Amino acid sequence: MAPFAYDLVLWLLGVRGHIPRFDDFRPVPAAPTTGAAHLMRVLAVMASIFAALSLAVWGTVWLAIQLL
Repeated sequence: MAPFAYDLVLWLLGVRGHIPRFDDFRPVPAAPTTGAAHLMRVLAVMASIFAALSLAVWGTVWLAIQLL
């Protein structure tokens, strides 16, 4: 009874036609994820390079402060 009442309220509000039901979704063929994997690999490499450069700058500044 509860799903029927909920469906009735949505239909009266005019929202029911805009909510797809489960059978309205069609299965999508699986696409290869090489693009996403490649992008994640590039982002990981860029993050590690940025971290290494940041540590190098921090170490240089720390050494310069210690030598003063």
